[in-house]
Amino acid sequence: MTSNFTSIAVFCALDVGKSEHHGTALLADGRKTFDKPLPNNEPQLRDLFARLQRKGRVLVVVDQPASIGALPVAVARASGCEVAYLPGLSMRRLADLHPGSGKTDARDAFVIADAARTMPHLLRSITPDESVRAELAMVLGHDDDLAGDATRISNRLRGLLTSIHPALERVLGPRLRHPAVLALLQAFGSPAALAQAGGEEITRTLLEAAPRMRTAQKMTEQVMAALAEQTVTVPGTAAAGDIIPGLAEALAVILHRREVLEDRIASLLEAHPLAKVLTSMPGVAVRTGARILAAVGDGSAFPTAAHLASYAGLAPTTYRSGTSIQGEGPPRGGNKPLKRALFLASFASLSSPDSRAYYDRKRGEGKRHNAALICLTRRRIDVLHAMLKHRAAYQPTHEQAA
Repeated sequence: MTSNFTSIAVFCALDVGKSEHHGTALLADGRKTFDKPLPNNEPQLRDLFARLQRKGRVLVVVDQPASIGALPVAVARASGCEVAYLPGLSMRRLADLHPGSGKTDARDAFVIADAARTMPHLLRSITPDESVRAELAMVLGHDDDLAGDATRISNRLRGLLTSIHPALERVLGPRLRHPAVLALLQAFGSPAALAQAGGEEITRTLLEAAPRMRTAQKMTEQVMAALAEQTVTVPGTAAAGDIIPGLAEALAVILHRREVLEDRIASLLEAHPLAKVLTSMPGVAVRTGARILAAVGDGSAFPTAAHLASYAGLAPTTYRSGTSIQGEGPPRGGNKPLKRALFLASFASLSSPDSRAYYDRKRGEGKRHNAALICLTRRRIDVLHAMLKHRAAYQPTHEQAA
């Protein structure tokens, strides 16, 4: 990590902000050569870096390599400067070692610059791989937003169907994200419209949206049977019939965007050299692999698998105070997106003989499903850390290979 940061003459730190950054530049002997705010635009950044380069080789360090820190990093790299970032947790811990209790942009920038000068081992290189990781994190954030919107609209649709026709909701609700069902609700948003269309029209609509749908006729029969169960019209049915087609259309658009975004995530993941290492692990697919990569990177920030487990919130928390309070409890913190991705990967890996054998052994010890899955996830973190450390693909046990 630190080999690229030798022979540095100027350590320039930027406490990045939305409209402006605060820059502090220190010489190798600790003297300040720059300390003032500057706008978040390319000309001023280029001018600063050019002036600092007259004094020698420049290292630009930021506290956020992505989002609002992306432009300074790109300009610094284009100007021929070395670039790195200081993780936020390290910066906050170092800030406690400096005098003063206030928090200002100038103080934070000085802390970053001084850490780059005196403790370069804390820095993280911003390599092209890190750029891919930053872009991946941005795309995944947008995917999270779309997933939240899809869940909200799905819940709203199911709530409307339940309020006006519970039997119909029991048929369509569990399949709500199927393109054929969404097409059906866009075309016929109310029970009356579905009844008026008839079975043949419903089947035709389903097959037009999903030509390979083998259960179109069966679903049509279920819809017609559900419509026959209710003869009364619930108040608000007419209004719901006007709202449902629009919600179904919005949900279809969001789901399509997520499909397009998944292709983008897959291409970004493939561009990273660790992609094949991650996806070789049973249960790790495109989205889970991308989540792990965005959160963990190359794993160099975690000296041991226990550090990685603690970061993911999968290490038990110890409670101890003298002799009165002792014990361990489940963790409540950690990186929740990473924790969720690891859980999903573990659940998906139960089809693998290795994972299934370990899971069954924990169930045989009396553990419930969730507890056994937690144990499996913690065990897989050990394997994942070793894979990242040695850049090696997953290797099955001798029994599974046989």
